[in-house]
Amino acid sequence: MTSTQPIHCDLVASNKIITRYVRADDLDSALKLFENMTVKTTVTWNSILVGYSRKPGNMNEACELFDRIPNPDSVSYNIMLVCYLHNTDLDTARAFFDKMPVKDAASWNTMISGFAQNGKMGKAHELFLVMPKKNSVSWSAMISGYVGCGELESAEELFKVAPVKSVVAWTAMITGYMKFGKIGLAEKMFQEVPVKNLVTWNSMIAGYVDNDRAEDGLRFFRKMVRVGVRPNPSSLSSALLGCSNLSALRLGKQIHQLVCKSPIQCDTTAGTSLISMYCKCGGLEDAWRLFNEIPKRDLVTWNAMISGYAQHGAGEKALHLFNEMRGEGMKPDWITFVAVLLACNHAGLVDLGVQYFNSMMKAYGVEAKPDHYTCMVDLLGRAGRLGQAVDLIRKMPFKPHSAIFGTLLGACRIHKNQELAEYASRSLLDINPASAAAYVQLANVYASMNRWDHVARIRRLMKENNVVKTPGYSWIEVENLVHEFRSGDRVHPELDSIHEKLEELEKKMKLAGYSPDLEFALHDVEEVQKEQLLLWHSEKLAIAFGLMKVLPGTPIRVFKNLRVCGDCHLATKYISAIERREIIVRDTTRFHHFKSGICSCGDYW
Repeated sequence: MTSTQPIHCDLVASNKIITRYVRADDLDSALKLFENMTVKTTVTWNSILVGYSRKPGNMNEACELFDRIPNPDSVSYNIMLVCYLHNTDLDTARAFFDKMPVKDAASWNTMISGFAQNGKMGKAHELFLVMPKKNSVSWSAMISGYVGCGELESAEELFKVAPVKSVVAWTAMITGYMKFGKIGLAEKMFQEVPVKNLVTWNSMIAGYVDNDRAEDGLRFFRKMVRVGVRPNPSSLSSALLGCSNLSALRLGKQIHQLVCKSPIQCDTTAGTSLISMYCKCGGLEDAWRLFNEIPKRDLVTWNAMISGYAQHGAGEKALHLFNEMRGEGMKPDWITFVAVLLACNHAGLVDLGVQYFNSMMKAYGVEAKPDHYTCMVDLLGRAGRLGQAVDLIRKMPFKPHSAIFGTLLGACRIHKNQELAEYASRSLLDINPASAAAYVQLANVYASMNRWDHVARIRRLMKENNVVKTPGYSWIEVENLVHEFRSGDRVHPELDSIHEKLEELEKKMKLAGYSPDLEFALHDVEEVQKEQLLLWHSEKLAIAFGLMKVLPGTPIRVFKNLRVCGDCHLATKYISAIERREIIVRDTTRFHHFKSGICSCGDYW
């Protein structure tokens, strides 16, 4: 909008134009029209006051305008109360509230919501009790506030006695139940909601995804679309996160098509969620293409793309993008630096990673968090600089968390450092006595050094302490169905054909020079048995199935819940060359792109 439009004599028309300017965040044009109006009503003054209340930072201007209003009404006072809540502390806002000559239900609800949204539920409750006449907004504000503060029991009690329950209150309870993992109660509540809105559906979808039930989340998303509820950026973000967790690329692409046909096709949040989904499902080229199409990128968009390149091992591209981001005046945050350090880590750029870590606070004012230290321990440990990694852990400004020692244990296995592995394992068990990783990783270190007596001792300890190892499994999506495989799988219906394919591949691989790396057969058995155990690792089973089912010329995408083992990594390089297929494997730390016998990680992982 421009401010060159002719001044309207008609008061109602002028008020409407001011409102349109304010909604478009064009306060300057609204003020020009306002100052030229010869006749103003309280509605006119309130419309301009709303412009000052929309964003923090206009308190002085709002106060000056408010003082000029000839006949302020309850709406005027309510708008000023919002200004105080946006620009001052709660006590100052409460003092203004107490002095208001006229208070309607909106005044009370605004103040109660201000306390509730800031976690001051005690003060919100005090005000709620003395409120002369409560309405559905009052009850909803209190219930939502208790849910937001994690006080689920208080929310439940209030919800039960509420004489009027709006969809906001119902939705808040669903969100609360999902937040505390009470999925059955959330489902029951959803069924009982008299009128469901988009936010109600979103609460269920996001709740399922957050509780590691992505399949149910995506089922709900499909149902929501089927009944005619149009998704918004929040719905799509949750659904795409579900696709990422399941590595469901095909469904992710279908959701992308849905976005393209909707009014939010240019929405930055939706575009960023799509970028993240493509990166996590192995579609890096699709992510980059989409990144270039987004008209307005925010920091989250840049972070998603930099993280994507880092996770795929394209360290130089990630760092180039980081420099480009800074060149456009975007200030990096702590998430940006996690991605930057991961990029250095996966590309083996150790000294550069150290430089970035040291410059975070000095050059950018970003304080190092536990995630940054974990990246640095991995960076140094993987490069064999274990002493430096331990020094860094000891100099951390906060108590090391379990991931730090788990990362150090992984590095000890690569470099066969028994002494440090035992230190890391003890430290990990001190933090979490039930940590399966502490036992398993240490046993793996002993196994790599053929210390089978120590391996047996660790396994006895696990049994005595009722510690259960997380079983390794891999999965692959074929024609919208996810097929899951465990090492030594005995349940997949096409297992005989898969074994035949693997035996055929093994013969070809050995002719090409492949020799199984028996270090990764973590059992004290004969070599022939070790080779058989390695051949039936979950990722090999998934790859063989992919070769049988995925159309020639199409990349095979396999996903794994643990790190890919060294022998599987070696074998997959041979398979990619023999079968002339691109094979993409995502493990817990990164993507490996195998093509023509070469992996994108350069064997540094």
